[in-house]
Amino acid sequence: MDSFSSLIRTASHEQHVEAETSTFMSDLLGGRLGVDAYARYTEQLWFVYEALESATGHLAGDPVAGPFVQPELLRLPALERDLAHLRGPDWRAGLTALPATRAYADRVRECAEGWPGGYVAHHYTRYLGDLSGGQIIRDRAEKTWGFARKGDGVRFYVFEEIGNPAAFKRGYRELLDAIGVDELEQQRIVGECKRAFALNTAVFRALGEEFPLTA
Repeated sequence: MDSFSSLIRTASHEQHVEAETSTFMSDLLGGRLGVDAYARYTEQLWFVYEALESATGHLAGDPVAGPFVQPELLRLPALERDLAHLRGPDWRAGLTALPATRAYADRVRECAEGWPGGYVAHHYTRYLGDLSGGQIIRDRAEKTWGFARKGDGVRFYVFEEIGNPAAFKRGYRELLDAIGVDELEQQRIVGECKRAFALNTAVFRALGEEFPLTA
């Protein structure tokens, strides 16, 4: 029987590819969109991580979600530094969520409040994605818009407290394999992973509509 971590990885592979190959993301990473589009994307991330991380306090002691709540993953302080750099000191005043972002953040909050297994699904899709594909985004952003290497503007992608990302991801997958839930609940969590990717893709689609490439 496959381990739970490989089950999650396989099940979400299709959606993962769809999210990574969205036109907004490929236009952004291809340098075809301005820094404003990057800043707008960063703003949307703030809403999702605010929902994820405002729950860590009450989930830290939860038997299912608790082991995944690790302080070295927290992204909000870095995101806020990036936004101050991208939008100026009053960045909060202009912060708005796209309807797709609001739906995504609401679902994360819903899971955080009532379903620890679902919270783990969102936690996994976000943080492990940031540790992997996020590094490509950082590299492209530095080259395209001239941000200092691992500096303001791309701090969100820099996990300063994780010296060895490969080892960290291995440990994270071990936590998934040791999760204290039955097979039925595992299937539900896998389903929520798929939903998380779909919600993320919807945000990319909405951003693509906001920043169409002029033909």
